[in-house]
Amino acid sequence: MSNTPEALLGPADIRELAAALGVRPTKQRGQNFVIDANTVRRIVRTADVRPEDVVVEVGPGLGSLTLALLEAADRVVAVEIDDVLAGALPATIEARMPERADRFALVHSDAMQVTELPGPPPTALVANLPYNVAVPVLLHMLETFPTIERTLVMVQAEVADRLAAAPGSKVYGVPSVKANWYADVRRAGAIGRKVFWPAPNVDSGLVSLVRRAEPVKTTASRREVFAVVDAAFAQRRKTLRAALSGWAGSAAAAESALVAAGVSPQARGEALTVEEFARIAENRPADKAENKERGEQ
Repeated sequence: MSNTPEALLGPADIRELAAALGVRPTKQRGQNFVIDANTVRRIVRTADVRPEDVVVEVGPGLGSLTLALLEAADRVVAVEIDDVLAGALPATIEARMPERADRFALVHSDAMQVTELPGPPPTALVANLPYNVAVPVLLHMLETFPTIERTLVMVQAEVADRLAAAPGSKVYGVPSVKANWYADVRRAGAIGRKVFWPAPNVDSGLVSLVRRAEPVKTTASRREVFAVVDAAFAQRRKTLRAALSGWAGSAAAAESALVAAGVSPQARGEALTVEEFARIAENRPADKAENKERGEQ
């Protein structure tokens, strides 16, 4: 493994690479490149990347974090949507860390469309996620690759707060519940604006997700549970009796499902755990569930 400091990219390296490729970070894709080697090493340490890990990275950009991951992991698979960046990354790896180049694979694709990866199944996900698609990409990867045990993502601080929020918090919502379906979630630190190029107008945060040892115990499917979550937070100021009336068929039917689940009809979505949402999904009125099944056939 390489421990050569020069292998990692610094601010001058990043700008030089970008200039050679004619790359300007775009807001459309939420691109902010990390230009500080100490920060990417900190991310790798916080992610608890191990020598046996197969790490998947989403949005590697010019390769700052990719190189640091290659120092620590057995293999790294990077998923990049940008044509120019995807074309350049393998050459960067070969030039700066040739002894690890055979441990690197690139998938040139939209992460939301990825359903398989080359090589052994991934054990970890580490990524500086584009702010505008962070939550859907994270949830897609966790659902698609159940072998991912540990995840560390860098996201907008506000998104980090939402993902790691506990029931009862003002920012607890759909991302919090859905992330908790898969994993134990916690905030794992803050990242300053100066380590990025260009410097973003918002702060960033690290979020750690460790996959649940035991899945949520429920007879309802993930899709059924997530449907309750979406309905509950679509009108978050309303009581669950009112918010779930469309999902259940009527307010009275929603109340029956809530009572059967042991949840107060006067409660609001932000007070419920993922397990409580699952119990509500289990108690959806039979006629409504049957109609849904017929509609999907």
